[in-house]
Amino acid sequence: MRILLVGEFSRLHNSLKEGLLVLGHEVVLVNSGDGFKNYPADFSNRALLCESKLGNIPRQIIYRVTKFDISYLERGIRFYFHLRKLKNFDVVQLINEAPIQTTRKFEFFLLKKLINQNSKTFLLSCGVDFITLNHMLQKKERYSIMNPYFEDTANTKVQYWHMFEFISENHKKIHTFLYQNISGVIASDLDYVNPLKENPKFIGMIPNPINTTKIEYKEPQILNKINIFLGINSSSFYKKGVHFFEKALKIIEEKYNNKVNIQITTNIPYKQYISIYNDCHILLDQVYGYDQGYNALEAMAKGKVVFTGADKEFLEYYNLSEDEVAINALPDVDYLVEKLSYLIENPSKLIEIGQKASQFVKREHDYIKIAATYLNKWNI
Repeated sequence: MRILLVGEFSRLHNSLKEGLLVLGHEVVLVNSGDGFKNYPADFSNRALLCESKLGNIPRQIIYRVTKFDISYLERGIRFYFHLRKLKNFDVVQLINEAPIQTTRKFEFFLLKKLINQNSKTFLLSCGVDFITLNHMLQKKERYSIMNPYFEDTANTKVQYWHMFEFISENHKKIHTFLYQNISGVIASDLDYVNPLKENPKFIGMIPNPINTTKIEYKEPQILNKINIFLGINSSSFYKKGVHFFEKALKIIEEKYNNKVNIQITTNIPYKQYISIYNDCHILLDQVYGYDQGYNALEAMAKGKVVFTGADKEFLEYYNLSEDEVAINALPDVDYLVEKLSYLIENPSKLIEIGQKASQFVKREHDYIKIAATYLNKWNI
């Protein structure tokens, strides 16, 4: 079968491609690299000109004057010139409702052409889209990535403006068109199930695929200090709850100055990110999730103890006990300090949890097993 995967924000589609190739399918991946993360693609619509040192100068000038980022236009144009090579696929899967990352009107035009020149199209609910944003705005969950927006000042809200494009009139046209033309929508983890569960197009949740053949598990070597790592993506600083982690780490640094080594990075490429955290024992991921995202799962596969979404919904779904494979991170500094303190004072737990985390990812997120599940959902 010929399969086209469109868009990438976490390496989900790259791992899925690897699993599908093992199963004997022809797979093509097109994406924009997602900025500084620079994910691989067979066909790239990355805004190379606008992101270059020379091209970034007029880009910034235009943005200051018009508040329009011309890199969106470049991504759309580059995708347009790939279109003739992106036809006659048996299945097309979109990473979310705006996978091309161009202007909404151009996105609609390109998605319409793409869908019309291929067979079946499926949509992933992976990140923010029309349905999930409306769900969060109605405060239907105990907490969500919108909490900082509801609770804080304009200083916090500036990071949320682009999310509201998903409920704009221009995007609503895309959403309506997609749901009229897709064969089904799939949730990439438990966070997206509740917003979709009553939708007739919803065909279920498929866990993130992780290629553990490329990830080496190493039992933690705890010598002098416990290494704690926090990798910050500044564009999702509040949405990930990084401010809670930062406050907790300040307390931990004062409390256990001679027992911990804390490393914090900001906006580094994906390959550099995963190489830097290799020596850490504890990785701080996010506080507003009910399940793990891709970065958390990769770290768990390596045997790291990850502070991430591991709430009761996750424990019930996978039949796990609290803190068995990950630490459920909550938007509560005192709680985070308590959990970190326990691990620092009981380093043997780092080895125990790390081993179980790695086994869990291999069992539930194996990329070949997950690829087969996708094929079943696609009915091919």
